Amino acid sequence: MEKPQALPGPLAAAPFTFASALASGVPPRRLRLRDVIHVGRGLYRPSDWDFDLEGAARALSAASPGVWISHVTAARLRCQLLPPWLADSTQLHLSKPRSLSPVRRKGVCGHTVLALEDEIELVDGIRMSTRSRTWLDLARTLPLSDLVSMGDELLRIPRLDFEQRTEPSATTAGLRALLSRHPNLQGVVRAREAMDLMRVGADSAPESLLRLALADAGLPEPELQVPLRAGDELSPSADLGYRHRRLAIQYDGGHHLLDAQILSDRRRDKAFESAGWTVLVFDKSDLADRFELAVVKVKRALRTGWLDHPQSAGFASID
Repeated sequence: MEKPQALPGPLAAAPFTFASALASGVPPRRLRLRDVIHVGRGLYRPSDWDFDLEGAARALSAASPGVWISHVTAARLRCQLLPPWLADSTQLHLSKPRSLSPVRRKGVCGHTVLALEDEIELVDGIRMSTRSRTWLDLARTLPLSDLVSMGDELLRIPRLDFEQRTEPSATTAGLRALLSRHPNLQGVVRAREAMDLMRVGADSAPESLLRLALADAGLPEPELQVPLRAGDELSPSADLGYRHRRLAIQYDGGHHLLDAQILSDRRRDKAFESAGWTVLVFDKSDLADRFELAVVKVKRALRTGWLDHPQSAGFASID
């Protein structure tokens, strides 16, 4: 038996559409051989293909005119902040306008939604919801604290040295305008609640969750990204803090275990301590218990700070 002709490189590496196969010179009869699997209407993949979210989303987008990748799939493709139970999701989410027939594809979760043109964009050849619209779409799925964390990530001011950009992914005004366009969308009430809790300045989900835990405990809201020396761009800073109490709070994630980062963290903390600040450092073990012990430590430090600085405003009710 004659060995079948190999598929062209791009078709052999990822899912592809019937149209792209024809454009590559592959005849329809070639798609009926065992090394090709018919996934669904107009969509195929190599039989030995290992699942790749971007490849699957790209082919699905190309095979579905007028629709767009959305929800968890869009968030994952953009590396947006998701809770651990969704961070590795392989489910494909596809949204469409009401004017098109329902999405009926095996393994695809279809959504019929109202979206304006500026809420959808083309990213590296894949049509998908914008970061802000993805956040709104996930409002009905995510718990409030995770929705706030995801929103904080949209609002944070990027660091040019690390991200090659200076503008945030969204603004508070822009997100509120988005919510006003969709007053009847499922999840919009939770999104509004999240907006009231979102802040500019959180550099990670744990920082957002720690801030929310402090608020839930009735503590005053801390400042974010607190410099030791106000107005000094070279000053070390605390992730959260209470300047009037000279209390600096740091959350050290996994990258803080690297030797160079450990030395940098020590210099940072020593600078605060030398200036008379108390420094509290929390890590993933505190995150695991929802910062319950962390809240106790912060309360204790604030109470001590009040004894040292009774003139500080806004802290008299700490108990």
